[in-house]
Amino acid sequence: MVRRTFGEATIKAVVILYATREGQTRRIAEHLAKMLRAHDCAVDVLDVAQDSPTAFDLARYAAAIVASPVHIGKHERSVVAFVKKHRAQLHRIPCTFLSVSLSHAGAVDPNATAERRRSAAANVQKMIAEFLRQTGWKPTRVHPVAGALLYRQYGVVIRLMMLFIARLVGTSTDTTRDHEYTDWREVEAFAAELAESVNGAARSPAFAASPGS
Repeated sequence: MVRRTFGEATIKAVVILYATREGQTRRIAEHLAKMLRAHDCAVDVLDVAQDSPTAFDLARYAAAIVASPVHIGKHERSVVAFVKKHRAQLHRIPCTFLSVSLSHAGAVDPNATAERRRSAAANVQKMIAEFLRQTGWKPTRVHPVAGALLYRQYGVVIRLMMLFIARLVGTSTDTTRDHEYTDWREVEAFAAELAESVNGAARSPAFAASPGS
């Protein structure tokens, strides 16, 4: 793990923990890492479905981001399992839960009716609440992010199911191409805010004197 120093204080890395299917959540995780590094944060990125080590120690990190896509109304099982296993450690550091969903695209769509936006936003909150209930986790912050409709990567059954969901939330039903709804500027703003928080804490006397820092 890379560490960077500022004066007497040491900045511990931020860890981004994610799972993905078609790759959109991976792209979000990697973009967050790039932006955090640009703000002088050391970052580790881990796919919990592929790379999770047997002995994983979150105490090495100043903060964590857990990112999970939503498919057919549910967050990834590998992320649910990871959070359950490491919940006690997650509760010891500042953590953000990133819920990546098509519903959030509908919730922030300026062209949608107010009723449709409210319905989509309620669905986002329902899915997040179910994830937190399942895992028993209480993250410091919950941050929904709009995902993507990757019709060309879906199999026939999944494509039909995603088409049905797209009609419900008001996103594109054009299955001849993929549609990205992630607001990258908003993701970058979140990264800048987190970096400021982490770097500010690292420079504080309390952080510099903390065990394991």
